[in-house]
Amino acid sequence: MSRGTVMRRSAGLVLVAVGLLAAAGCGGSTREDGASPSESAASAALEQSRPTVAQGTFGAYSPGSKAATYDPTLVPSGSSARLTIASVADTTTVTLDARGLLPERTYGAHLHTKPCGATGDAAGPHYQHRTDPAASASPPSVDPAYANPQNEVWLDLTTDSQGIGTSKSIQQWVFTAKPQSLVLHAAKTQTTPGKAGQAGARVACLTVD
Repeated sequence: MSRGTVMRRSAGLVLVAVGLLAAAGCGGSTREDGASPSESAASAALEQSRPTVAQGTFGAYSPGSKAATYDPTLVPSGSSARLTIASVADTTTVTLDARGLLPERTYGAHLHTKPCGATGDAAGPHYQHRTDPAASASPPSVDPAYANPQNEVWLDLTTDSQGIGTSKSIQQWVFTAKPQSLVLHAAKTQTTPGKAGQAGARVACLTVD
């Protein structure tokens, strides 16, 4: 075999090897942002597992304020709340910790669909995983089939002698839309037909960013 023939064959083998290496380096499809499907799935899982935390100190409402009290006799200025929302797979855990409230008193508490505003009504209706079509024109629903602690996030709490209270809600679903606020109410949440979900006046609100 001539020297020229050997050199041509060697060059061909080098080109084939380079092509195989390039194909291996590009293994699998990529998205437009450059991430592979496996990388995208891992990123989505990480984002889901990262908890949402909202906290604030209650005071008189002002535009841009994080937390507002609408009744300082029930939720004193200077009291505070911390809300943690964590979702893993198909389960969501929501925890509420409150301090500085009236001692040994029960408050209703729910997640709502809109941010806090100048009045408690600004927070809109309760967040519902399954919405009540019959109440679409005038939410929130008071039908126990929809207004219940499995379909909504109820966080009623009773404070201790120091005005400290905690509560937790565990749901077997994840949010389809992010709740925008936590509302504290003057009374325990009711469950009877026609009143389900009601808990008296909206006495304070914490915006969830």
